[in-house]
Amino acid sequence: MSFAPLQNDTFLRACLGQATTHTPIWLMRQAGRYLPEYRATRAQAGSFMGLATNVDYATEVTLQPLERYPLDASILFSDILTVPDAMGLGLSFALGEGPKFERTVRDEAAVAQLAVPDMNKLRYVFDAVTSIRKALNGRVPLIGFSGSPWTLACYMVEGGGSQDYRAVKTLMYARPDLMHRILAINADAVAVYLNAQIDAGAQAVMIFDSWGGVLADGAFQDFSLAYTTRVLGQLKRTGSDGAVVPRIVFTKGGGLWLSQMRTLDCEVLGLDWTMNLGTARAIVSEGSGAHRKSLQGNIDPNVLFAPPEAIRAQARAVLDSFGAPHMEQDKPGTGHIFNLGHGISQFTPPEHVAHLVDEVHAHSKRMRTGL
Repeated sequence: MSFAPLQNDTFLRACLGQATTHTPIWLMRQAGRYLPEYRATRAQAGSFMGLATNVDYATEVTLQPLERYPLDASILFSDILTVPDAMGLGLSFALGEGPKFERTVRDEAAVAQLAVPDMNKLRYVFDAVTSIRKALNGRVPLIGFSGSPWTLACYMVEGGGSQDYRAVKTLMYARPDLMHRILAINADAVAVYLNAQIDAGAQAVMIFDSWGGVLADGAFQDFSLAYTTRVLGQLKRTGSDGAVVPRIVFTKGGGLWLSQMRTLDCEVLGLDWTMNLGTARAIVSEGSGAHRKSLQGNIDPNVLFAPPEAIRAQARAVLDSFGAPHMEQDKPGTGHIFNLGHGISQFTPPEHVAHLVDEVHAHSKRMRTGL
């Protein structure tokens, strides 16, 4: 496949620790319910899965935020639970509710039935990646993604979202052998899934370890970090065009383990709003260049409910906390990709996002030029 040349590579350069003219910005869940045009398209599709499994609809909603805001990257419109759905667990979304699985994985019999799914069942995802990449026409890079092995396991065992993770933690502590089996299958499935997205045209890939932060110290290393490592070790390093495909790992609540995560075989670590970016930068910049990471994040999504001037002030504070941007052209450093510390709320006023994007671009340019 051949695609149009990239016109704005700022996001990819920041991922790779290269100097940029401004700090790039994109938002987790940037194609979503806070946009009235998204809600209109979802109504046409009839359901969330009707939206996600239709290539034309998925392409349309992925591009919607780029029509409103000068964002520096796009992200595939899909869901983190497509992989366990392809395993036959029966995913559904009720309007106004979270995802539900028809079948849970809580005992030996259920675990024995698990296997890396046939990727043809996920062809709609890969077709959407190619369609979106073509529709972007080189405007900005396209990010593919998956849930982490641990986060997928949480949903598979709980049967949906959870307040206390009682079922998945009970299985983890009572039958660690079964949990390790689930996680190994998940890790191998995620690796095949992300590689297929890369083949289809994704220019970066992100692993959402959304629930890694609910684990105790020790359990995080054994049941989350080890299997994220297993995924990363299997990922392709370049796309079909020969360009490097950066890998991003985001663990919500993972700042506690940043000194261990810095050794992951990836280019970028995402942070939630609880971690100071300057402190994080010092941690990921320690030691040899092989372990140096760029950082993504990390403004509190609820800042977007404040008045415009407060949003702009908080954006400047995040940029300032990271410190002086890397500007050396001849050697890599620690890059910064501006993002939220988690997904954007469906109740966010769309016009407030415009203030955030504008201030990030404007202030980060001033930090580089002094003007």
